[in-house]
Amino acid sequence: MGATTMVNDASTQGWALSNSFWVASLGLAILPAVFWTFKKPRGVFLPWSGLFPASLAVVCFSWLCLVSVVVPEPYLDEIFHIPQAQKYCEGRFREWDDKITTPPGLYLFSLLVPGVVKPGSSAAAYVCDAQSLRASSAVALMILAYLALRCRHEIEARLYEAHPPDHKVKPIRMRIYSQYSLHTALNISLFPLLFFFSGLYYTDVASTAMVLAAYLHHLRRLAHDRNSIFSDLATIILGVMTLLMRQTNVFWTVVYMGGMEVVHSIKTLRPERVDQPKMYTLAEQLKYYLWRYSVGDIHDPPVNDLWPEDILFCAISFGVAAICNPVRVVRQIWPYITILGSFGYFVLWNGGVVLGDKSNHVATIHLPQMLYIWAFFGFFSLPLLLPYALPFVELAIRIYITLTRQKPRQKPPAPPPVNSPSSPPRSPSKFSKTPSKSSWKYDHNPDAETIVPSPPKAANPPKAANPPEAANTTVPTPSVQLQFVSSIFNQKILWPFYLVGTIILSYLVVRYNTIIHPFTLADNRHYMFYMFRYTIRRSVLIRIILIVPYTLARWMVWGTMAGCSEWLFMGGEDCCSAYYKRIRWTAPFLSNPFWIRRGSRMGRGVARQTDSEFPVEIPSVSKEVEAAQHQGLQARLEDDPLLVSTEPASTSTCLIFLLATTLSLITAPLVEPRYFIIPWVMWRLLVPGWRLHIHGAPTNFMVQAVRSRWGRIFQRHDLRLILETGWFITINLVTGYIFLCKPYVWRATDGTVLDDGRLQRFMW
Repeated sequence: MGATTMVNDASTQGWALSNSFWVASLGLAILPAVFWTFKKPRGVFLPWSGLFPASLAVVCFSWLCLVSVVVPEPYLDEIFHIPQAQKYCEGRFREWDDKITTPPGLYLFSLLVPGVVKPGSSAAAYVCDAQSLRASSAVALMILAYLALRCRHEIEARLYEAHPPDHKVKPIRMRIYSQYSLHTALNISLFPLLFFFSGLYYTDVASTAMVLAAYLHHLRRLAHDRNSIFSDLATIILGVMTLLMRQTNVFWTVVYMGGMEVVHSIKTLRPERVDQPKMYTLAEQLKYYLWRYSVGDIHDPPVNDLWPEDILFCAISFGVAAICNPVRVVRQIWPYITILGSFGYFVLWNGGVVLGDKSNHVATIHLPQMLYIWAFFGFFSLPLLLPYALPFVELAIRIYITLTRQKPRQKPPAPPPVNSPSSPPRSPSKFSKTPSKSSWKYDHNPDAETIVPSPPKAANPPKAANPPEAANTTVPTPSVQLQFVSSIFNQKILWPFYLVGTIILSYLVVRYNTIIHPFTLADNRHYMFYMFRYTIRRSVLIRIILIVPYTLARWMVWGTMAGCSEWLFMGGEDCCSAYYKRIRWTAPFLSNPFWIRRGSRMGRGVARQTDSEFPVEIPSVSKEVEAAQHQGLQARLEDDPLLVSTEPASTSTCLIFLLATTLSLITAPLVEPRYFIIPWVMWRLLVPGWRLHIHGAPTNFMVQAVRSRWGRIFQRHDLRLILETGWFITINLVTGYIFLCKPYVWRATDGTVLDDGRLQRFMW
């Protein structure tokens, strides 16, 4: 059946939409007006940025109308959700369909949307139809877009307040919204799975919006050292509401947000800064850093400066600090403990996590989910991976130049001796990088008497005629054990082991833990059916070959969350962060027991890894002072719109995100793209802005491209967001067209029509 036939069928139905549908759909027009007029965020927006919420409302309403007209009857899972919601509209709250496995939060939310519930035949009767119930999903998408904007703004605000770019200016409460946060919110609302199900009555959109509401409250709690009892009660209420939407939201509320609150409680300890004493044995060094961890001097570098050993020390430091400060931690997270307790009570009362049909939803360890998710992220966020193409573009240009410019090679003149007086001193290159940790090693410094970087050795150093007295002083040498362990962590020995270990683990997971749920094979209306049919189900060899794209996707996804990652050698130091020009020297919370930045401080023989002070809570100021401060910030944002948007999250944030994602997925035997929605949204909110810049040693072509008119524009604006918007619109158009205009009829192998001849449609 073609598109013309579908339009004719819609015309014969008269495009009949109920009055309650139109009333409920008014929320799509009212919400943008309310958010933009009465809650208009102050910021540096483009003149046409006000069209974003209005355009989203128009597109969302158009999709809702098309689905409601072309597919007026409940489809697929709607045959369970819509009758159950209608029971709630009629006040029959004790009746429940055993085939529904999720809590009734969606149905309760629908009752609150104006126009969904309408009077019935009698004065005390109320009913609701399928079209108006679908409109509540579209309204939830508009709410989700606004919450995503607020969440991204709060993430940027917390980073800016803690580490302002201009260290001469005192940190202030950032109330200005960036262009990056606005465009990020728009793209999240256009995310194909969210946008598609905004036209149907499914739990996904409302559930994601509820999680973002709880996340927004959590981010605002992080702005204060201590929170009021009302904030704690609001945390509990919002947490319980997320569980009413879907049981797996407990991992995002308790594990992710609760884990971040643990980190916040430890980071606000702010111990007195001390310099490292002279230590020459492994026991002394470990004892010292365990003490520093216990008082809150933890190791939590920005994720763009992350190496495998940083993951280890970050986890150890927070574990030690939490164990040594239990009262402070519990006082911060008791609301989340309460939410977890209420969820545990529900599991005991229900006899399991799943409501209704428990036989087809048995919890099973399904580790390949943590491989599929990176491919999922990589496909839908393909435009965000643009920076990974630039090094290959530069390589292709270099090869082209080499092949097309065949000049006779001349023997270069011999360079002057290193110590020659005519040899000019070498100045640091504009595109040079900060020395990585691998360049640090043990050396004996008579002034510092500790472990310090070894300076470059000159060729044939001159011998001193009269050695100074200090040279004859006997200084203790670090123990062999300390030198050995430090060499392991400082020379990046763990990196190849991490690389090989993850590949071996991926092979074992794919080979022995691949699970194909019966639902995946039984329903050919889902795209996942065909993905499994033509890849994973083909042969074991194909499953093993897929480890390569899984691994590449994982690297690129994590590199995207890092912005510019040191271990990918993709960016210059001034482009990876607006706040840290030399990450390892000015970032806070650096406490690696086997990495010392410098060894001599004015001859005192002490060392400190960072000069950055612990972030403090922003004090309240008068409105006049705050207005003056924001005028200065707004002026800087006009000059650089990405100023507050390029800073990546910390290592602890990314580790807790990974933990919550793992727990929410590996217990599900069914591979369902909708299960990846909340992990993707949380990851997308953490992705920092990216500016076009030169990578490594550039070619003349790349330098000219960056310095061109368009190059200068994309140094101030994130090109990837525009490409991401176009990518999502393309996917939505294709999948929407297939769903509406390419139905089919189920037939048996002998040609017999199945399911009473009802039309079937492809969908996520």
